This record gives sequence, structure tokens and C-alpha cells, in this order.
Amino acid sequence: MSGKIPIAVAEGDGIGPEIMAAVRHILDEAGANLEYHPIEIGEKCYLSGLETGMAPSAWDTLRNTEAFLKAPITTPQGGGYKSLNVTIRSTLGLYANLRPCASLSPFIHTKHPKMDVVIVRENEEDLYAGIEYRQTPEVCESIKLISRPGSEKIIRFAFEHARAQGRKKVTCFTKDNIMKISDGLFHKVFEEIAAEYSDIDNEHWIVDIGAAKLADTPELFDVLVLPNLYGDILSDVAAQITGSVGLGGSANIGDHGAMFEAIHGSAPKRAGQNAANPSGLLLGSVLMLNYLDLPEVAERIHNAWLKTIEEGIHTYDIYKEGSSKERVGTKEFAVAIAKFLGQKPEKLSPVSYKSSGKLKALASKPPKPEKRSCIGVDVFLYSKVIPEELQKKLNESPTPLTLKLLSNRGAKVWPEGQPETFCVDQFRARFTHKKKGQGVTPDSIIDTLKTLADAGFDIIKTENLYLFDDRPAFSTNELY
Repeated sequence: MSGKIPIAVAEGDGIGPEIMAAVRHILDEAGANLEYHPIEIGEKCYLSGLETGMAPSAWDTLRNTEAFLKAPITTPQGGGYKSLNVTIRSTLGLYANLRPCASLSPFIHTKHPKMDVVIVRENEEDLYAGIEYRQTPEVCESIKLISRPGSEKIIRFAFEHARAQGRKKVTCFTKDNIMKISDGLFHKVFEEIAAEYSDIDNEHWIVDIGAAKLADTPELFDVLVLPNLYGDILSDVAAQITGSVGLGGSANIGDHGAMFEAIHGSAPKRAGQNAANPSGLLLGSVLMLNYLDLPEVAERIHNAWLKTIEEGIHTYDIYKEGSSKERVGTKEFAVAIAKFLGQKPEKLSPVSYKSSGKLKALASKPPKPEKRSCIGVDVFLYSKVIPEELQKKLNESPTPLTLKLLSNRGAKVWPEGQPETFCVDQFRARFTHKKKGQGVTPDSIIDTLKTLADAGFDIIKTENLYLFDDRPAFSTNELY
């Protein structure tokens, strides 16, 4: 092995091979002590019949190397192909997605010259768990999963990263004024963990106004920690308002491995033109070098890249008449960066990396014990009849549990429904004990479902209704 650090590399699709070649040239010129182990992933694998987009043997390479440097890939449209990124992140437990977004004004145009934000995105759950169903001809469902352990890991990672990098504040974005249980849990865990870091300021924003402020006044923020979907969207927004999404590098870090990449896609229309900007993948590799405890090499490359930007040597996507000096291709950009290795920018702030070790932010202590009791069941039905008729038919079938509520897309339609409410062909029927809050048995739920099925009702799915320490653990804005 010659003492080199083994890493897996994938050239990817579209512009991937070109930008990977550029990045490897810079890594080699900088003296990065790396041993490359190539794996094939992406479009060719998908089209050869591999639904995951990678050969089974690639997993062994990933397990036996210290990090994975991945160029962008193309996922074929349609056909039910699963995202390779999602597969790798979930399989290897890469729970933390780290995306630094800093402005390079005045050398790259931006309306926000003082922006320097790090986005820490939860990477394994939320809607990106990919649990989806088409339930009726009119209704599809995506299940949003937020767990306490998942929230604890990512939030603690955000605070540990802020502390290691000398940052002063961590901000949490959620939508817990609407999703009070799922996003509410993420917010609650944030408050609990923030209390352990008295040296770091903390705050919480509702994601819509927070996103507006990020786009308008990014100087307000330092480190952002977000659930998966919000983090994916807003990290692209943040990268774009620094000057270009093409400049964004990304780290996916877990306790058993890490993957590093650009945040942009494979851009097949630009493939083979020697035009693509390799900066995103290069900055991903800088994050990788720091993760591998090679801070000196990471610093040399990052400062050489800043020097190249400062000298006005730009690829087409960031080239601007008047401020740029030379428009170059992918290869020439890499050569310029290599030429500036060992130099630092004069006007842009040079970076300085120090060894901080790999962040391992496991979930903290388990939650306190709570009394959990089932008090009913929501039964989702496929039905084309109007609410009043559906309610009558349900009550004509005597069940052990009592019908308390009918809703359609979350809007109550019985009792006391309103005639203006538009309904689709999926209804939720809530059944509980005759006495509010009284527990029900599994047999009473099974018997209720059997009675409904025997009566010809088309049952799509069920969700049990639980109390935790006598508090409802389900949405109760209508009735229970």
C-alpha cells in the first residue's frame, strides 16, 4: 500500500470524467498522499440492469477505503431508478451533509459579498427516505420520517463542527408551526442539544421566513442545521447566491465512512467540451483531505484555488467581462490552480485548516421512558361517494370502535363539514373508543377492520392513534 491513504473514486457521467481528471491532477501536484481505487457507477450501471446504479462489488471497495470521491452521475429518467446518492448515504449511514457557501466578491459577482454560511443537512430520513405509494387513482403519498436519534446525530454534528471551526452561532430551520409532531421533534431536540453548548449562540427560524432572510440577508447566519428536504433546497440556494451552484462542494459524513462530491449534476450537454468548472468537486476534495487529517494539503489547494479566482482566471460559468481576465477550459483551470500551489490570495481571505479529527457525533442518551397507549385507529379508505353518504354507510356497519371523524386531505368533512370543501377519492376515517381517551385493544382494531372489509369498504392503510404520557401523539386539529 506504500503508506498512501486508499480512497474510492468514481468518474461518473456527463462532465464527471473531465472534472475528476482535473481534480486528480491538482491533488497529485499538491502531493496528496492518496491511492485511488476506481469504481464504476451511474448511467451505464443503471442501463445494464443494476437498479442501484452500482455493481455489488463496489461495496467492498467502499468498505476497504477511507473515503469516496464521487463525480456527478446521471440517473436515467423514469423506470423507477433509485437515486444512487440516497442509496449510498442510507446504506453507509452518511447522516451529515456538509455544504460550505462563501462569497468570493469582488472576483465573482454576488449581491452578498460578506456571505459565509455552512449548511449542515440531515442526510438519511425526512421525505428522502423514499417511502412512497400511489393509493388511489387520484392520491399519492410520501411518508416523512423524523426520528429522535437521527435528529440528535445531525444537530450535535452541527454544534461540534461549529466549535471545531471556531464559528459562533448555529441556526435551526423547521416548519413546526404546521408539522408540529415531525418538525416539532427536530426543533425540540435542537433546543435540548443547544443547551449543552453554552459557548455557541443558537436560534430557531420557521423555514419560510428563514429562507427569505437567507436569500436577502445571508450575513445573519453562520451555521445552519436543517432536516433533509429543506437542507437540500436551501444549500443550492445558498451556493447560487454566492455566485454559482457550480462552486459548491459537499461532504457526506457518517461514523463508518464518508463521500465527497460537487453539489451540481452531471450536465451532459456540457460533456466533452473542456468547459465545465471543476471547482465544486475540487472543494469537495478539500473537505475530504481535511476529513482524512491532511489539513496542510487541503489548505494548499484551497488557497491556490482562491489565488486562481483572484487572478481572474475563470471558466465560462463565472467569467464576466470587466472583472475576469482570462476565460479558460477545464484542463487549463486545473493547470492554473496547480501553478499557484504554495501561494495565498492577497485580497481574498486565505484559509487555514487545522487537524480536528473525524467528527463522530453519535446520538446522546436515550429518551426518558414514556407510557404509550393506543386509543384508536385512522382507517384510510378509497371512496368516490360524498362524505355524508360515506358516513352513513360506515355507521351502518356496527364496529367495536366508534366513528368519530371523516377527513379528506386533512380537512374535516364530518361531523360539521362544509359544503365548499373539495374532496378527492381518499378519506380518513377515525375510530376510537366510545369514551374519549379510553384505550383500545389490538383485537378491537382488527375486528373493526374486518367488519369494514366484509362490508365492502376499500381499506388503503391504517395508522394507530397513540397517547404518550396521556398526550396525543397524532394530529388533533380536527377531532379525536
